[in-house]
Amino acid sequence: MSEAGDRVRDLVATVCDELDLEGFSVEMSESDEELRATVDGEDLGLLIGKHGTTIDALQHLALRAAFRGKPDERRVVVDAAGYRERREAALHRAADRAVTEALDFGRAVELEPMRPAERKIVHLYLRERSEVETHSEGDEPERRLVVTPLQRDA
Repeated sequence: MSEAGDRVRDLVATVCDELDLEGFSVEMSESDEELRATVDGEDLGLLIGKHGTTIDALQHLALRAAFRGKPDERRVVVDAAGYRERREAALHRAADRAVTEALDFGRAVELEPMRPAERKIVHLYLRERSEVETHSEGDEPERRLVVTPLQRDA
């Protein structure tokens, strides 16, 4: 395990301890692209927080702790009980519904307000869809992704 990985694991474990989470474990994995801390245990809702705000904040802190302000190309991901995968799947479903609605009714469809990282997931997911385009509108924290149908040449 690298020093950066050790710092991430220690930070995540300390936060879990301070939140009084019972019976948790922190597993670390490293690759050339990513440092990933995965927390398993019971009742991890407090760690995830409302709409993932707590785990996103912890992920941000873990990134800062991992590299201590020095540049590094790797991402730092903190996950709890598969939250990231479930959230990405939910964002994909919402994006698919928005595409269907935009095409069925021929108008732009706004999704719920999202944090920048979530909007990026949806933008990337819909990037290959030739029948729609996406952009973001509004100001944080109410910034929304908009799915717009493209006009077909007649």
